[in-house]
Amino acid sequence: MNLVNHELRLHADPSRVVVRPFHIAWGGSGGMPSRTERLVAEVLKMTPAEAREQLEVVLKDFEARHWQTRRVFMTRYDEIEELLNLNGTEIGDEKRQLIGAYFCHEYSYAAAALMNPSAVPHFDQSGMPPGSLRILMSMRAVGEGHISSVAFREGIITDGNQMKLAPEPPFATATDAVGTDYETMPEGPITVYRHRDSTLSGTVIFPMTGAQSKGLEDLRIVHFQHDDGSWEWIGTYTAYNGSQIQSELMRTRDFRAFDLVPMTGNASRNKGMALFPRMVDGRYMMIGRSDGENLFLLKSDDLTHWDDGVKILTPQYPWELVQIGNCGPPIELDEGWLLLTHGVGAMRKYSIGAVLLDKRDPSKVIGRMQQPLLAAKDQDREGYVPNVVYSCGAIRHGDRLFLPYGIADSSIGFAFVPIADLLAAM
Repeated sequence: MNLVNHELRLHADPSRVVVRPFHIAWGGSGGMPSRTERLVAEVLKMTPAEAREQLEVVLKDFEARHWQTRRVFMTRYDEIEELLNLNGTEIGDEKRQLIGAYFCHEYSYAAAALMNPSAVPHFDQSGMPPGSLRILMSMRAVGEGHISSVAFREGIITDGNQMKLAPEPPFATATDAVGTDYETMPEGPITVYRHRDSTLSGTVIFPMTGAQSKGLEDLRIVHFQHDDGSWEWIGTYTAYNGSQIQSELMRTRDFRAFDLVPMTGNASRNKGMALFPRMVDGRYMMIGRSDGENLFLLKSDDLTHWDDGVKILTPQYPWELVQIGNCGPPIELDEGWLLLTHGVGAMRKYSIGAVLLDKRDPSKVIGRMQQPLLAAKDQDREGYVPNVVYSCGAIRHGDRLFLPYGIADSSIGFAFVPIADLLAAM
């Protein structure tokens, strides 16, 4: 197998921080003021000079580390004002910014790990020379409290096994939902927005609902073509609340607004669902792992509702005997649907393989690798969870596959694989 591993590695970076709301109980008990009311009262008691002095201390510590820090503080103040019924016209700008600062905190969203990437063609291909493709990659970023969020990175790949990632902006910003009460987590579908001045490489999607409260995990994103010819980027991910998991959809047409939509049905109560990039035989299709061990083909007339499907793959070879799963959405070839898989073998070692599904009837497996395409070894073994390689989605570019993959639940590597070699190994 003529697999080319690129030298670039992405690692966890505790210096990548965003400002997040700091939640303090705002309801009092027994007739006593709440902590929120007490904090606001203390700031309001300050003289203008005292408030200015304290705000300068905060800005000295944090203004250079964040984008539009004063505006963030004012936005947070507006939320506190609404909660406590304050009269902002009677409070000076500096006191309002200081109040906002007391209800914010700095969050290092990728301090623990950066892993499990998924890649799709970028929505902007302008200026690309022949043989080059602008790409968009999602990544699972893990920070304080082991909470997972979705980060993005843009870049360019070539048909000569070259790649270059766009530099990260100095400041990261979190998506936000209009009109959200930050003191209570909403339920159900929600739309979050990228700030108009923020690049996608500096944007992070954090958990917003109760079902997502402990993490948005392993986004498998696909460039989906609808039957009417329109395009949409759709990703499946696992929402985790600390005790239960739920598969959900991320949907966007412009990477400005992102719909986060819970799915229903028996299959949606499991991890690792991967959507085909178009309807097949008039139905939406997914690859899922309904029993946690085998791979199933799921069919639906509704993108948001998925029931049990038909089993198409079971563990067969030593490197996958514990369980198998998918490593991203199926990729359409002339020969069929190329599905990257992961297998778990002895000592819980993860490897990446591939199968080929029939073009018209994806329930039929027409090719399967007996040996893994990529396995944890040498430097790729060490990390937060050793002996793991894992991907959430590759891209076909010309006659090869661009495969970003997670390493030991800690970092991200990149490989290029000739598709002809893949098919020949089946």
